[in-house]
Amino acid sequence: MRVLVIEDNPDIVANLYGYLEPLGYILDSERNGDAGLLSAGRNAYDAIVLDLALPGIDGLELCRRLRKELRQSTPVLMLTARDTIQDKIVGFESGADDYLVKPFLLAELDVRLKALVRRARDAHVETVMRVGDLSFDTTTMTVTRSGRRIELTPTGYKLLAQLMRAAPKVVTREALEYDIWGDDPPDSDALRTHIHSLRQALDKPFAAPMLKTLQGIGYRLAAPQQGKTDGP
Repeated sequence: MRVLVIEDNPDIVANLYGYLEPLGYILDSERNGDAGLLSAGRNAYDAIVLDLALPGIDGLELCRRLRKELRQSTPVLMLTARDTIQDKIVGFESGADDYLVKPFLLAELDVRLKALVRRARDAHVETVMRVGDLSFDTTTMTVTRSGRRIELTPTGYKLLAQLMRAAPKVVTREALEYDIWGDDPPDSDALRTHIHSLRQALDKPFAAPMLKTLQGIGYRLAAPQQGKTDGP
C-alpha cells in the first residue's frame, strides 16, 4: 500500500515510518500543505494521511482542493488535535474519509488505513469500462473497439485498465510503472515497449487514435472527436 503522509511534526513522521514500513507500507512524506498538494496531484497513492495544522495551505483547504480542483478520490485520513464534533464535521465536509485525534495509537491508524483502502477499491470496481467505442469487461478480460475484439498481453490489460479509469486525464509514467512493477521497475525503458504494443493493438486497425503521448509527462486515453484524426 502506497501512502502519502502530509505532516510537519518530524517525530510523528518518524513514528509512522518506523511502524508502517515494516508492515509493508510504502511511504512518501511532505512537511507543508503546498508540497503535499503537489505530490498528491503528481503521484498515485492508495491513501493520504493529512495533518490539519500545516505550514502553507492548511489540511482543510488542501483536502478541498484535492477534491474540487484535482478531482481526486484518494481516501484521506485526517490527523489532528482538534477533537470537537464541529471540528470533525468541518473535516468531513472538506472531503475527508476518516478522522483520527492526536494522540493516537499506531495500530489503530494501520487498521483504519486498510479499511479505507479496502472500501475505496470495492467502491470503484467496474465490470465494464467504456471510453468512446472502446470497452473493457474486467470480469472476462474482453476488450473490444467498435465491436472488434482486441487481444492484449497481461501487462497490456493492466495498462489499459489504468488508462481507462483515468480517461480522459493524463496518467504519469511514474504512476503506470508503479501500478505494474511497484517500487522495482526494470532498468530498461520497458514501459515504452508495452505502450507501443498497446498502441499497435488499440489504434493501428482504426482510423482515429485514442492513446496519446504527452512527452516527458505520461499518457492519456480519449475518445476521438468525430471527423478528426489527430496524431499519437
